[in-house]
Amino acid sequence: MPKPARQAVALAPAMDLPDLPAMIDKLDYFLALARARHFGKAAEELGIAQPTLSAGIKQLEDSLGVMLVKRGSRFQGLTPEGEQVLVWARRIVSDASAMKDEMRAARHGLSGRLRIAAIPTALAMVPALTTPFREKHPGVTFTVLSRTSVEVLSMLGNFDIDAGITYLDNEPLGRVVSVPLYSERYQLITAAGNPLSDRVQVTWKEVAELPLCLLTPDMQNRRIIDQHLAAANVSTRPTLESNSMIVLYAHIRTGKWSSIMPLNLAETLGLIEPVRAIPIVEPDASHVVGLVAAQREPRTPLVAALLDEAMALAGAFAASR
Repeated sequence: MPKPARQAVALAPAMDLPDLPAMIDKLDYFLALARARHFGKAAEELGIAQPTLSAGIKQLEDSLGVMLVKRGSRFQGLTPEGEQVLVWARRIVSDASAMKDEMRAARHGLSGRLRIAAIPTALAMVPALTTPFREKHPGVTFTVLSRTSVEVLSMLGNFDIDAGITYLDNEPLGRVVSVPLYSERYQLITAAGNPLSDRVQVTWKEVAELPLCLLTPDMQNRRIIDQHLAAANVSTRPTLESNSMIVLYAHIRTGKWSSIMPLNLAETLGLIEPVRAIPIVEPDASHVVGLVAAQREPRTPLVAALLDEAMALAGAFAASR
């Protein structure tokens, strides 16, 4: 009878693993290389010499007993084993960082950097979350990135961010913990004097007839808009597309373009004459936007505090409506 696989593995020679801090350092090198896909750029990101990076990757390969990087005159990608190690490396380095953060918080209170990625339509709402958070925890700094909803979830899964702000109810989210913040309601944003600018409300069918500037199709907001137009049995071909809400707003201000934006964004941008925000009905659609974080226990102190702040903000938004 053949021996069970478990016994076979136990009989294999033990790997000469380095001590934990050294292993984590080498895994950091490997993660930087996987992100940059270039030895020189990865070394620059880490603030080390390229030979130091190359030696660290080689030491990691020797320790694990597998090749992680396809060798050549330049970076040619990860081996299949490298792709497997990449998943573990992200988890191990993230957990080690979380442990350090928790011990530091126990001694000195919350500090460190929170990395947040938000969909473009939610960017103007981020200060409502970060400002009160920093007032409570002045030792915390922030990095805020503009990303598509797909990128937000991917970055969460890869431990590249601590939290995201995205739609909660339109496309699958996967394994995340979420806090609903507010509902987007859609407005026609147009200059005074343009067609429909004197209306109290307009329909999706009417909006489709205007020259529109909209977000690019890779943005979930654009997919939502296209869904509502299709439900009204109309479609539109925008005369301008951009992944920046500021670009869209700048074109609206010329008086020659119109767009569709959430009411929350229009209010936060402080729309003033000659620009008007007109509710779009038939249907009067809304979609929930909220904070998402990876489903993991224990949570880092920073993420746990951010989720608490998000719940307080959600309550404030609900009370103001």
